[in-house]
Amino acid sequence: MNYLSKRRTALGAMFFFMGLCFASWAARIPDIQAKFQLSEGQLGTILLCLPIGSMLGLPIAGWSVHQYGSRIVILLGSFAYAMTLPLIGLATTTWMIVPVLVVFGLLGNIMNISLNTQALGLEDQMGKSILASFHGLWSMAGFTGAGIGAGMIFLKFSPAAHYAVVMGISFVIILFSQKFVLNDRRDAGESGGLVLKKPDDLLLRVGLISFLGMMTEGCMFDWSGVYFKKIVMAEPEYVALGYVCFMGAMASGRFITDKATNRFGRIPVLQASGISIFAGLVLSVLVPTLITAAIGFLLVGLGVASIVPVAYGIAGRSKLYSPSVALALVSTISFFGFLLGPPLIGFIADLFDLQVSLALISINGLGILLLSSIRKQVFFTQETISTP
Repeated sequence: MNYLSKRRTALGAMFFFMGLCFASWAARIPDIQAKFQLSEGQLGTILLCLPIGSMLGLPIAGWSVHQYGSRIVILLGSFAYAMTLPLIGLATTTWMIVPVLVVFGLLGNIMNISLNTQALGLEDQMGKSILASFHGLWSMAGFTGAGIGAGMIFLKFSPAAHYAVVMGISFVIILFSQKFVLNDRRDAGESGGLVLKKPDDLLLRVGLISFLGMMTEGCMFDWSGVYFKKIVMAEPEYVALGYVCFMGAMASGRFITDKATNRFGRIPVLQASGISIFAGLVLSVLVPTLITAAIGFLLVGLGVASIVPVAYGIAGRSKLYSPSVALALVSTISFFGFLLGPPLIGFIADLFDLQVSLALISINGLGILLLSSIRKQVFFTQETISTP
C-alpha cells in the first residue's frame, strides 16, 4: 500500500470515528429526554446548544488551522471530541449538559471543516473523486453507532457507560490514524479568517442545497427514535428501526454516489435526491406504520446520501475561491442547517406534533429539486460540474 493509500485509509478512519461519536450521542437522545423529563420543546432547546457551539467553532477552526496547521488542530480536536462524549452522559442537570453540548458542537464543526479540507486535498492528489466514500464511512459509522447503541440499551448500559466505551474505541482509531494522516502544510497564503468572505452565486446556491440536505439529515439523526416511539408506536426493540433504515440507506448511497455522478452528472443526482427526500417523508407522515415508516426513512436516507458529497465536491473546485475558503463557506451554511433542524423540529412539535414537523421538513426535498433545476448556468459558469 503506497503513501496516498495509507493516507486515504487513515483519513477514512477519522471520518468513521467522527460519525461513531455523533451517532452514539444521537442514539441515546430518547434516554436523555426521559432522564431530564423534557418535553419536545425543551429537548429542542437543549439541542440548540449544538448549533450555538458549531458557530462558535467556525472562526476558531479558521484561525487555528491557519496558525498551527491542520495536523495539530485535528489531533487535539479529535481527542477532545471523544472525551466530551462521556461528559454528556455524566451530566446530572440541564445546566450541566448545556455547556457540554456547546463544546461538543464547537469541536464537531472544527473537525468537520478540517477533515473535509484534508479530504479535498487528498482527492486532488489522487486525481479521482473519493470525497463521497469518506462521507460514506461517516454514515457507516452512524449505522454502526446505532447498532452499538441498541446493544447498549438492551444490556441496560447507562448513556455515560455507553459513551465511555465509544471514547475508548475512538482513542484506538485516532492513535492508529495519526501516523499517516494530516501531514499537510498550512496554507500561508490564506488569511486567518477563513469564513469571512462573501460567497458568490455558485457557492451560495450549493450552500443552500447542502443546508436543506443537512437539515434533513440532522432531523433524522435526532428525531428518528422519538418518531418511532411516539408516532409509529413501535415496540421498544423496534424504536431504533427508523434510524437504522435511514443510516443504512445513507451509508450505502454514499458509496455509489461517485459512480452515479460519473454516469448521470451532478445536477441529475441532486434532483433525484430531492425527490427521494420528499417522497420518503411524505410516506412516513401519511402512513405512520412500522413498515411504511421504515420504507420512508430508507428513501430519505437514499436522498440525503448524495447531497453533501456532491455539494462539497462542487465547492472545492470553485474558480473564485481556494478550496479551503470555498469549503468553509459552504460548510458554514450547510452544517448550521444540520444542527438547526433538530431543535426546530422540537419547537414545531410542541406547537403541533411530530407528524406536522416531518411534513414541513419534507419541503426541503422540493427545495433541493428547485435549486438544482433553475438557472443551471450558475453551476456551469465556473466549470464545476465536470467530474474530476
